[in-house]
Amino acid sequence: MALRMLNPNAEVLNKSAALYMNINAAKGLQDVLKTNLGPKGTIKMLVGGSGEIKLTKDGNTLLKEMQIQNPTAIMIARTAVAQDDISGDGTTSTVLFIGELMKQSERYISEGMHPRVLVDGYDIAKRATLDFLEKFKTSVLMEEAPDKEMLKMVARTTLRTKLYEALADQLTDIVVNAVLCIQKPEESIDLFMVEIMHMRHKFDIDTHLIEGLVLDHGARHPDMKKRVENCYILTCNVSLEYEKSEVNAGFFYSNAEQREKMVLAERRQVDEKIQKIINLKKKVCDGTDNNFVVINQKGIDPMSLDLLAREGIVALRRAKKRNMERLVLACGGEAVNSVDELIPNVLGWAGLVYEHVLGEEKYTFVENVRNPHSCTILIKGPNDHTIAQIKDAVRDGLRSVKNTIEDRSVVLGAGAFEVAASQHLKHTVKKTVQGPCNCIAATSCG
Repeated sequence: MALRMLNPNAEVLNKSAALYMNINAAKGLQDVLKTNLGPKGTIKMLVGGSGEIKLTKDGNTLLKEMQIQNPTAIMIARTAVAQDDISGDGTTSTVLFIGELMKQSERYISEGMHPRVLVDGYDIAKRATLDFLEKFKTSVLMEEAPDKEMLKMVARTTLRTKLYEALADQLTDIVVNAVLCIQKPEESIDLFMVEIMHMRHKFDIDTHLIEGLVLDHGARHPDMKKRVENCYILTCNVSLEYEKSEVNAGFFYSNAEQREKMVLAERRQVDEKIQKIINLKKKVCDGTDNNFVVINQKGIDPMSLDLLAREGIVALRRAKKRNMERLVLACGGEAVNSVDELIPNVLGWAGLVYEHVLGEEKYTFVENVRNPHSCTILIKGPNDHTIAQIKDAVRDGLRSVKNTIEDRSVVLGAGAFEVAASQHLKHTVKKTVQGPCNCIAATSCG
């Protein structure tokens, strides 16, 4: 006699019951998401355990926030999220398509067909549909001058399913221009070069693209200028502050004069670095109306800031590493790790650098740069819900435009491909398939 040891709390199902449970899980997920498909879809309200409320119609957000228990439903949700990560859209469509396939499977299983035959039929239909997709897609010219109108149509299609029409149309131009800004010939597009910043300020319609950079901090010295034009930008990763030694060391002095000498010796190294920066500023700016801005990844101590402020230099310290990479792409020049051999060629350029104060937060805008390969989408909104909704939509729009440029082709939307693929399977593929798989292949896209 066979013995089985089970957890007393485990739920045991026979194979047919488990099969129908998985099918019902897919159908249940389909029922939840089918009402928010397309521009006319409804918005869902998600209520968290602590009472926080989130309103969204983005399928990706819904699947991530929902507490799904069934393993099959979790697998479908992960598939749909992977679809969103790659293409930027189609999350809801993926769930609905899977749910419909499972619904059709239930019909055949109830008539006694073996699940393995169903899987073989679906596999035949999948290969035939992929071959048909290659013939159905429309090529787009993306060589020297990308088809901007086509890119706008792709972005608009993605954004209108997540935002109201007026805002989606405004973001369409922003998303397309952002991707074209960071595009480099013969290189893949890196969407991390598009910085997405948000300010809880004004209205969602005030969201705009900055062909430059927005830093989430300002200058640390009260005498530094808040707005400068025609700026040389020095991007550096140099410590401009006194650093304590890594080993424990003691210094002894017998009078005040010796103590002053020790203090001066400690400062001398930092002061020499500051003087080299000041000398470079004088070399490129003296006799002109140009200004000089230092953006440093490491710290700048108060005494160094004071020396720079006296020379009219705007200095920002402790900039984020990702911003340092984007600064070089936006403004040009090179990021330096030492001030020993500073030359004008390492400097970038910006037509305008200014500080914007919003409540207790400070933002520094670097704009009017030459040939930028990095940019910032500044999202504005009156509340956190609006900002989060726009952020999700912008990320999806960026990915869809990027994929269009790299794939150099588009597929007609609004169910056009699905209808065409269904007709192809029924009238062309069905004639070539023998045995029980014949009807399954024909109904896979039906």
